[in-house]
Amino acid sequence: MMEPRRKFLQKMGLMAGAFSAASLFEQAHAAEWEQASRRISHMSAGEAAMDEDFWMTIQQAYTVNSNLIILNNGGVSPSPRVVQDAVERYNRFTNEGPSYYMWRILDQGREPLRQKLALLAGCSEEEIAINRNSTEALNTVIFGMDLQPGDEVIGTLQDYPNMIQAWRQRALRDKIKYTQISFDFPIESDKEIVAAFEKAITAKTKVIHVTHVINWVGQVLPVAKIARMAHQRGIEVIVDGAHSFGLIDFKIPDLECDYFGTSLHKFLSAPIGSGMLWIKKEKIEKIWPLTCNDKPRSGDIRKFETLGTRSFPIEQGIGEAVNFHNAIGSKRKEERIRYLKNYWALRAKEIPGVTIHTSFKPEYACAIAGVSVNGMTPGELDSALMNQYKIHTVGIVWENISCVRVTPHVYTRLQDLDKLVGALETLAAKKNKSS
Repeated sequence: MMEPRRKFLQKMGLMAGAFSAASLFEQAHAAEWEQASRRISHMSAGEAAMDEDFWMTIQQAYTVNSNLIILNNGGVSPSPRVVQDAVERYNRFTNEGPSYYMWRILDQGREPLRQKLALLAGCSEEEIAINRNSTEALNTVIFGMDLQPGDEVIGTLQDYPNMIQAWRQRALRDKIKYTQISFDFPIESDKEIVAAFEKAITAKTKVIHVTHVINWVGQVLPVAKIARMAHQRGIEVIVDGAHSFGLIDFKIPDLECDYFGTSLHKFLSAPIGSGMLWIKKEKIEKIWPLTCNDKPRSGDIRKFETLGTRSFPIEQGIGEAVNFHNAIGSKRKEERIRYLKNYWALRAKEIPGVTIHTSFKPEYACAIAGVSVNGMTPGELDSALMNQYKIHTVGIVWENISCVRVTPHVYTRLQDLDKLVGALETLAAKKNKSS
């Protein structure tokens, strides 16, 4: 039985690399992308970031609405056509006989996918669990840790709300202490950020929760330095990597953390509703699964995947997203998206009445930037951009942050960012004139 299944998996592409004959990416893009990549092969990632002919090839692989400028990729990103096609392909096969194709065929494809994600993450495949989003991944750890009444956890007011609510729920249920420190971003000092976490530590601190890239304004935190400081004091570190994985060129072990969760439907452009959990191998055994498992104290990362019936087509579509990402190149992709952020934000900050709330230093920001216009609330600016210019962003009012978040992606065109800058200039001028 195993050999026919293996052949079927190979035919479907579940065991395929980006440039294998079975890959949809290979079938759709091989010749064109090979030529485009060869032309810029002598360039550094930074130089390649400015080559519009190359990125036009990437842009054409997406199916985004040309009548709408999407600049909220920090929420969820569209998938390129090959990823959409993969999901549709697996969905059609599934519906030929769900109980057979889901549980006896597609379920076997999770191991090749786990290997592919582990290679991208730079870790052992025995440390990767595939799930549906960052909230599920991080809630698994937050609710799975053995914490006692009085144990303390340190996070920030600028963390993602679902993570904050998870820790507050644990505090209510289990009487742990949840402490939140606060930052005024942007901050361009690793020392200042690490010192703020260090100052909050007490003798009862057991865990530090760190957001790698702050979703509100794109601030990048020095995770490895925070983790190093925490480990010297016997404290574990959980990292929310929702906005870093598939965007910044790094390997998870480089962060020196103990736990890491991410959404794959953001910058990796995987199918909507896909995510990943990483736990350091020696820590797996002590974390309880969020959903039931027959061996909840085992050291097998797969115990976190007992989700019951879920979308196998979405799960398997992740593989084509990894193929697409790898064909671009992690560093090349990071530099392009940072270039796009700087392209609009550097011009916008020179407009009277416009403020940028994000650093321009590469170690402290990449894709996401916050912008505000004097005299306009975030909601008013967000609405004006959408209603008057068909530019989709998101207004942010959270704790001490008040701005509109703008997030381009690899498919974003320079002329779309030109339109954004022109819109900000017009709106700011109107407000300045009226005041």
